[in-house]
Amino acid sequence: MEGILPLYKPAGLTSHDCVFKLRKILKTKKIGHTGTLDPDVTGVLPICIGKATKVAEYITDAGKAYEGEVTIGFSTTTDDASGEIVEKKAVKRVISRDEIQHVLDSLTGEIVQIPPMYSAVKVGGIRLYEYARKGIEVERPSRKVKIYSIDLMDDRNEFSGETFSFRFRVSCSKGTYIRTLAVMIGEHLGYPAHMSQLTRIQSASFTLKDCLTFEEVQSLMDEGILEKYLKPLEEALSHLPKWKISDKVAEKVKNGALLKIPDHLKCSDEPIVIKNTDGLALAIYVKHPKNPELLKPAKVLRNDVN
Repeated sequence: MEGILPLYKPAGLTSHDCVFKLRKILKTKKIGHTGTLDPDVTGVLPICIGKATKVAEYITDAGKAYEGEVTIGFSTTTDDASGEIVEKKAVKRVISRDEIQHVLDSLTGEIVQIPPMYSAVKVGGIRLYEYARKGIEVERPSRKVKIYSIDLMDDRNEFSGETFSFRFRVSCSKGTYIRTLAVMIGEHLGYPAHMSQLTRIQSASFTLKDCLTFEEVQSLMDEGILEKYLKPLEEALSHLPKWKISDKVAEKVKNGALLKIPDHLKCSDEPIVIKNTDGLALAIYVKHPKNPELLKPAKVLRNDVN
């Protein structure tokens, strides 16, 4: 079995839990997920199976999109709804739609985030959530991320109440913590806040409409037709530049040969997908670190096709 299974991750499971469950359903060990989703988060989790595990990192590195809810008025230990309340401040004024939109606009573009204590980022070889569970606060490295767009989905013109919530849609780069973004929105409005609900609606080229539930996966597996519903590994690479080569060059690629950069790709710093005349991805190449005129293989994906 080979391909990408866009899974609809339900709430209550970690990404690792999903892989463990699918290994049992699919009766195969060569499965990997494409980036951690918190247990409370639902939505798109592409799962790589067989040879497609080679491209998992490229899905992880691609952009993501989410729809979520921010609650203003109190913050939590985990920055989401599962944590304990740590700070409360009643909202005693009416906040306009324009004010919220101005905050969202100010957070668009490149921003700096500090990962939450309850996250999988490692400090000193230990994941932050392990420190957090022991009540240990450690200094966390900041990171630059990109918010491509963030839109207010609530159609109200005014927001009021000691606490209130609103929905938003965000498109962002890898490494963005939406929980932290929710807290930042609250800070800009002058109140503690947390992310009260979140669904990932897109990961790389995969969207909610592509997803299968665990129940659907089991049913298709029982019918023996699941492979028809798997996406080819090429779809995981759709966001990267492509180079279609001749059969003669393909033989060199399958053996990991260096290639001269074609003119149309000289300005690209992204990994390049090398395809054969049938459109199959044979390898992923990157610029040679010592010779800017050459490409070197980062990963050979297929060396068993003609």
